[in-house]
Amino acid sequence: MSGHNKWANIRVRKGSQDAKRGKLFSKLIRELTVAAREGGADIETNAALKVAISRARDANVPKDTIEKAIARASGAAGGASFERVMYEGYGPLGIAVMVEAVTDNKNRTVAYVRSIFTRSGGNLGETGCVSWLFKRKGQFTIHREGRSEDDLLELVVESGAEDFKEEEDVYYVYCEPSEFSLVRDYLHEHNVEVTSSDIVMMPNTTIEVTSEKDADKLLRLLEALEDSDDVQKVHANWEMADALVEKVVS
Repeated sequence: MSGHNKWANIRVRKGSQDAKRGKLFSKLIRELTVAAREGGADIETNAALKVAISRARDANVPKDTIEKAIARASGAAGGASFERVMYEGYGPLGIAVMVEAVTDNKNRTVAYVRSIFTRSGGNLGETGCVSWLFKRKGQFTIHREGRSEDDLLELVVESGAEDFKEEEDVYYVYCEPSEFSLVRDYLHEHNVEVTSSDIVMMPNTTIEVTSEKDADKLLRLLEALEDSDDVQKVHANWEMADALVEKVVS
């Protein structure tokens, strides 16, 4: 299983996937706000806003909360001015890490991110130092229950998606970011229950973590980064055997 998807499952098991519902909503609303301010409130012409709305709906953010956030962003003057920033660095074993953040204070955010990298034995790098190791992809998570691999393959081909993978009890469907909305709409129209959807950074190559010490350092790094209110997503190019995950998480 890829590190990105495995980390999503680990967060759930550790109870750390934004355990406080309000914290998760706050991050998603911040993402909606920035997307609307950057590209306007028209979801037909603002791809980033479409993705932000999709993420918010997946997390069961109320419809009126989503609409109010977009309305405030598109018509508000003054208030906190949020902006997107991306940080790149290296964790244990030279694992490449990309940190997406939305912040109203870049000095505060970069100081926090740098301190987390340093404490993990890694280091914050320059812009572009690891981004070449990743490619942006749309990702949809679908429960396997009641759906055969052949049926899903047919839907993937017809939807415009380019690939899918079977991992544990779910399927992951992938597409080009430009096709994200089309694929999501197609799956919805064909009664495919999408449990989560997002634009992710998929690694071209991965580094396998084999020792409990390195695994613990890595997971602590990822968890500490995502604990920040400013951090939206963390991507890293790692692999880890399920048996090792059991040791570290339990």
